[in-house]
Amino acid sequence: MNEQNQTRLCDRSAHLSRRTLLGGGAMAGCGSLMMSSLARSLARADELGVTDPAKPRNVILLWLEGGPSQYETFDPHAGTKYGGDVKAIDTTVKGLQLSELLPQTAEQMHLTSLVRSVTSKEGDHERAIYNVKTGFRPDPTLQHPSVGAILCQADDKGGDIPRHISIVPGQQPARGGYLGAAYDAFKIDDPAGPVPDIKTKVDDERFQKRLDDLYNVAESEFRRGRLAKMETDRTLHQTATKSAVRMMSSEQLDAFDVSQESKSTLAEFGDSAFGRGCLAASRLIEVGARCIEVTLGGWDSHAANHSLHESRCGILDPALASLLKRLEERDLLDSTLLVCGGEFGRTPKINPAAGRDHWPHGFSVLLAGAGIRRGSVFGGTSPDPKLDPDKPLDDVDLPVTVADIHATVISSLGLEPEIELQTPIGRPMKRSEGQPIAAIMDT
Repeated sequence: MNEQNQTRLCDRSAHLSRRTLLGGGAMAGCGSLMMSSLARSLARADELGVTDPAKPRNVILLWLEGGPSQYETFDPHAGTKYGGDVKAIDTTVKGLQLSELLPQTAEQMHLTSLVRSVTSKEGDHERAIYNVKTGFRPDPTLQHPSVGAILCQADDKGGDIPRHISIVPGQQPARGGYLGAAYDAFKIDDPAGPVPDIKTKVDDERFQKRLDDLYNVAESEFRRGRLAKMETDRTLHQTATKSAVRMMSSEQLDAFDVSQESKSTLAEFGDSAFGRGCLAASRLIEVGARCIEVTLGGWDSHAANHSLHESRCGILDPALASLLKRLEERDLLDSTLLVCGGEFGRTPKINPAAGRDHWPHGFSVLLAGAGIRRGSVFGGTSPDPKLDPDKPLDDVDLPVTVADIHATVISSLGLEPEIELQTPIGRPMKRSEGQPIAAIMDT
């Protein structure tokens, strides 16, 4: 560890290293072992840029694939030239209004921070999805990791079930990028159905025989040819296999099964795959999953913008509101960051097909929990935009970038955005090139 990192570690953990660890002289023997173990843990945390290793945090991303319109969701301009047919309604935050299509969410806005001034340089779906999920623009020489991969890489405490999960995955589910495929999201569809590939197709005795053959025959042959120089008797294949087998018999699998919830709870989240996904996300966080991505697609409103958003918001609203309520009631919101948004917003102008087109110059992202200030609004878009193609940000108050959103998310999860990670070829890459939005963070 370099001198700068050592200094930062000493400053951050002074109350531990000087008071807790060194204060017990009478327990020198036992204390020295404890001190050594804790010092190693703190050193590891410092190396990975974990600002508070004693406080693990989680993230749930509600991914609105297709690009929702800010006008019909979180930033309505009712009654203006470009406001469309939507009306605005009051929320539990004084002076903050949402679209009338989100009445239940409006009742939970005191738990959230709303950033209305996110900007991007990507107006193509595929590139913009990559940008928002990784915080970086696409690079042909490198695949960047998603936030969930970064979080799981920084905290290697595992459980029986995957820690990074994508429910009803869209076109580009979260990936591990240069951190490796081990950090890719585990994908499942509607939680109303079973988790895939967890039941054996043969009896237990035969299944165990197959596992023994795999471990003792196939793995040994693999090691003999490829791993002679490694100081281990296990390969990644064996590690992955044992992890999968452990998951198959784990009681933690019950967290995927939302049918265990009451009918009233299921109804609150809405009769949809997305609603059940949000309910499953809260259950999975409680048993040790760290990052859950739940996708609601169908927001690409080039035509019939209002009716499309009426349909989509009818699914989003009860699920988002109920998830916020549940996390708060179960004392999970302080340790769980909830993020809701899509790859970009929609144009102020309504096109001849009564739709709105792609618009990365000022859209909204909702955040809540894990160090995010409650009842806060940051930035905004003009109700009477000039729409100067050379100066699109003139219509945005307090513009921030997608990278800034990522830096805010990473900081809220107890990680340092500026820490450099190593790619497989030894290329140092910061977790984020943005700056955390201090105005929406509790310090």
